[in-house]
Amino acid sequence: MKRVTGIGGIFFRAKGEVKELNSWYEKHLGFDYINSNGYPFWAWRSMEDPEKIGASIWSIFPRDTKYFGSNDQQFMFNFRVENMVELIETLRSEGVEIAGEIQEFEYGKFCWIIDPDGNKIELWEAPENPGFEGGMPAK
Repeated sequence: MKRVTGIGGIFFRAKGEVKELNSWYEKHLGFDYINSNGYPFWAWRSMEDPEKIGASIWSIFPRDTKYFGSNDQQFMFNFRVENMVELIETLRSEGVEIAGEIQEFEYGKFCWIIDPDGNKIELWEAPENPGFEGGMPAK
């Protein structure tokens, strides 16, 4: 079983206003917030199957977000996985702390784990349906 297959996204807390920081990344680094439903994403193709398109996102969260868990955690990684149910069962049997249950949405399955330093990590299984390109809503 494959475990992590790639990076689905990188999330971090803004020290100031999210909108201002997004504007800085848009102006100086060319991040496209307008055409990407509010968060930039980069499309890529699988090396194993070049017909398979994926995407990785970048998202800035407000300083007071509860999404990361601990207020001390400034970044959270979102890792792509292939079989969420099997992976979570395996991780649980290995003694990894699972933070909640698997959640399923039209844009994929999600679950969270905690590493030994207390960092919350998001796991994401992208949907297989043709209405999505790499898990991102098709335009």
